[in-house]
Amino acid sequence: MREAVGTDAAAAVPLAEFLDAAGTLTLAQRKLLVDQALLLLGENYVHLPLKVAMHAVNPLQRLRVMRARMERLTAETMEDEWLFHREMSSIFHSVRDLHTNYLLPVPFAGKIAFLPFMIEKCYDEHGHEHYLVTRTVTGYQAPQFGPGAEVTHWNGTPIARAVALNGAVFAGSNDAANLARGLESLTLRPLVIQSPPDEDWVTLSYVGLDGSDQELREQWKVTTNLPPMTDLDAISEASAVMGLDLDSDEKSRAKKALYVRDVVELERGQSSAELAAPAAVTGADLPTTMPGVFRAREVATSSGTFGHLRIFTFSVPDPVAFRDEFVRLAAILPQNGLIVDVRDNGGGHIYASEFTLQTMTPRRVAPEPVQFISSPLNLRICRRHRENPAGIDLGPWFDSLDLAIETGAQYSAAKPITPEDGANDVGQTYQGPVVLITDARVYSATDIFAAGFADHEIGTILGVDDNTGAGGANVWTHGLLAALLNEPPPPDETSPYIALPNGANLRVSIRRTLRVGKLAGTPVEDLGVKPHETHRMTRADLLEGNVDLLNRAGELLAALPVRRLDLKTSLSGTTLTVAIDAQGINRVDLYVEGRPISSEDYTTPLSIDILEVTPGQLLRADGYDAGKLVASKRQVV
Repeated sequence: MREAVGTDAAAAVPLAEFLDAAGTLTLAQRKLLVDQALLLLGENYVHLPLKVAMHAVNPLQRLRVMRARMERLTAETMEDEWLFHREMSSIFHSVRDLHTNYLLPVPFAGKIAFLPFMIEKCYDEHGHEHYLVTRTVTGYQAPQFGPGAEVTHWNGTPIARAVALNGAVFAGSNDAANLARGLESLTLRPLVIQSPPDEDWVTLSYVGLDGSDQELREQWKVTTNLPPMTDLDAISEASAVMGLDLDSDEKSRAKKALYVRDVVELERGQSSAELAAPAAVTGADLPTTMPGVFRAREVATSSGTFGHLRIFTFSVPDPVAFRDEFVRLAAILPQNGLIVDVRDNGGGHIYASEFTLQTMTPRRVAPEPVQFISSPLNLRICRRHRENPAGIDLGPWFDSLDLAIETGAQYSAAKPITPEDGANDVGQTYQGPVVLITDARVYSATDIFAAGFADHEIGTILGVDDNTGAGGANVWTHGLLAALLNEPPPPDETSPYIALPNGANLRVSIRRTLRVGKLAGTPVEDLGVKPHETHRMTRADLLEGNVDLLNRAGELLAALPVRRLDLKTSLSGTTLTVAIDAQGINRVDLYVEGRPISSEDYTTPLSIDILEVTPGQLLRADGYDAGKLVASKRQVV
């Protein structure tokens, strides 16, 4: 066995040394955490009936038993703190909801435990799984170790079994999500949301780059993660409309800190930062003002050259700026086909995800509606904020919750979080065919994005897994819930929310999301979005920039019709001349300020005069093929 040398992660300390400094919760503080967990899961948690039925779990009873046993303990006889954290985490993980979490107190909050390499899964031509090292921390060295080395055993356990066992601990909403989480957590764990590793080090068996059998012992280390984008406890529009898988968000920031230092330096350590001027991370990338959010480039595939736009996160402070940067980048890319890639995206601002859908479809976008579970506490919160006194408007849900006791309704009325006007205010800007790439780590606002993409029939979904992560909810923290009963002044003196000790926190799915379109009313949670086509990642994908995956996406794009609807206008007095040039369209309808003006069959470029038009009015052209709306264009005169 050989020891690895030369890890280069700043300010990292061995896990054992870090844990020596942990463990300061008193027995009273532990009781408080259990009591507040009972409150959130019993009164606020929207998915509790679904989870009890689908996964045959009873988190409330587990918490009650835990609380009763604590009454028999003293400060001298209480268990070690790590056992308390493990049981709390296990209870929250049992519901298989990555929105609903027990967040550990200091010193765990803001820290990550890591091994200095990443492992990803691929398949060979026979469908057999292989686990390859794909990245290492700068400066890390081990014999015949690096991208391309194949891991065979983990602490003596065959790697596939180790991944499955680990996935059962950090359970996702479906089998694909379980395995994806299990693999990621082998080498990277945000300590705020996942219990620290049991082992101080791991023993890794692998086939080296030269084909030799190798074994490596590597120590877990702990370092500080990059900061989150926003304060999720504060009363703000952003914190109230978050759909964010905290585990994925923490890991995404950790991967940047460990492996993508160029992006960290461009963002100056601030997550999802918007730069004053566009910058490119690599020479092949288009410059972007949001290098931690987007990666845009042209890709040459076996079926032609297309645009590839990767969205790493929707966790941004300004959803309009996000949408506008997406529009700008898509406009620079080839217009004959766009690959939108949301793999590993754990969500973020729900507005950002749903504002962006309109830019790829001529149809009007219907944002996904959401529901509270009917409870006296949720009613109190909605009553206090039904007139939007603090910038969080809960009025649309109040009346139905107020009637729930009389009607026996389990849930409130379903109303959208995202403003429908905002989801349709710019309309379609990219008219070419679109393929969306998903995986099992797609979650929350990104699940909402994928569901909207499917429900509005925007394009083909290509999955590298059989399902998305299936996270369908808006999530609030204990801190935000408490603030909603204290703001605006005067605070509610009977509020059941009590400040949590030592920086601990709790998160809960507060409003569940429902599909629209053909699957209207179907929950996203646990069901997710199934792709139209699947692609199993190959060795070349992992080591050569997703080459086979992009070739498959290119094949799908090449099979789709290319649409184009171009307008050129000139205004002379009150007469507007509109020149129309189009492709893949046989009829064009024109509207001014929403009023129908003309409907023309299209075979060759057209020129149409529209009378009594004034500057500043909105011209809209809708293009049809065989009676189906396929393209739309808006232009201010």
